[in-house]
Amino acid sequence: MPHIAMVSIPFHGHVNPSLELLGALVARGHRVSYANDVSWSGAVSAIGAELKPYRSTLPRDGDGWSGDMIDQLTLFLDDAMAMLPQLRAAFHDDRPDLFLYDIAGAPTRLLGAEWGIPAIQLSPTFVAWQGYEIPSFADDPRGADYYRRFTTWLTEQDSPVTDGPSFMGRPDRGLALIPRALQPHADRVDPEVFQFVGPLLGERADGEQWTRPAGAEKVLLVSLGSAFTRHPDFYRRCIAAFGALPGWYTVLQIGSEVQEGELGEIPPSVEVRSWVPQPTILAQADAFLTHAGMGGSSEGLFHGVPMIAAPQAADQFTNAEQLAALGVGRVVDLETVTAEQLRAALVALTTDPAVAERCAALSREVRAESGVERAVGLIEAVLDHR
Repeated sequence: MPHIAMVSIPFHGHVNPSLELLGALVARGHRVSYANDVSWSGAVSAIGAELKPYRSTLPRDGDGWSGDMIDQLTLFLDDAMAMLPQLRAAFHDDRPDLFLYDIAGAPTRLLGAEWGIPAIQLSPTFVAWQGYEIPSFADDPRGADYYRRFTTWLTEQDSPVTDGPSFMGRPDRGLALIPRALQPHADRVDPEVFQFVGPLLGERADGEQWTRPAGAEKVLLVSLGSAFTRHPDFYRRCIAAFGALPGWYTVLQIGSEVQEGELGEIPPSVEVRSWVPQPTILAQADAFLTHAGMGGSSEGLFHGVPMIAAPQAADQFTNAEQLAALGVGRVVDLETVTAEQLRAALVALTTDPAVAERCAALSREVRAESGVERAVGLIEAVLDHR
């Protein structure tokens, strides 16, 4: 029975996109192991995989992440350096036939080269295209130190690629687990390296259900994802914007760092949750206010809902602008947008026939290109070649 090993970091946006694929590989008779934090043991066991626990050094909440890109890159480099010896120990006596790895699980690429095992990157975000220039921070002393440390580490590990950004962003082969519509310059992505298989959506491990209330004419989901959720003032503005909007029922996810008592009076038309089964709600929703993470943006396109995008970090700004360019979203500033502006954006998006038409067309397009079976076939072809 072929052994396939997956490596990722303990964050929803890096785990959820590939769970459906890994479950399908198990169903096909492959033995799948998964290196991640022990907190993900439930999700891993739910798809029939075996957890290989390791300890990540990455901060688990938004407070540990600054807005400074060099600081963020340094956190990921430190985590990679701490991850590699743990992976080497975890798989030393149980070497797989194939490695799969998240973009932040790039040390897996070193083990693959060291042990002669093929490795495929599973990207939950957009990928490099021909002509793409990786941003450089070498003019900043901290950036120069980051590049120096990265190159030194890769050289010490006998990596075939010693340029840090290229090592992370330009794999030998990869699957893009996103809609082609969200990929910048999709026509310039090298098909010899990357294949688009679309968002692979399935029921989350907890299997939680949600039913649209009988009296709700329209449903809005508000969610800022899982990491950067400490925004009580923004949630209060959302309640002011949507709580008294005729016919609308709002599901407001506030995360674990905000208490419901911080939000003031909550009207009956607003359901406050610390966590929600997002795909289940989006399948029944009429609009989505999102931080524009790739997972949420992909799910919104899949289910054909117009989106208000309030980006905060990383690829969210690019995703938000792309949603607007596609004609299915509006971008707002999370810190400064008023309740009146939020309400106006929702009304404009959900009453424009052109937006509804674009949402429906993109939903059909995304559903047509999203294929677990195709992704499984591409992975099995590498195994067969091996």
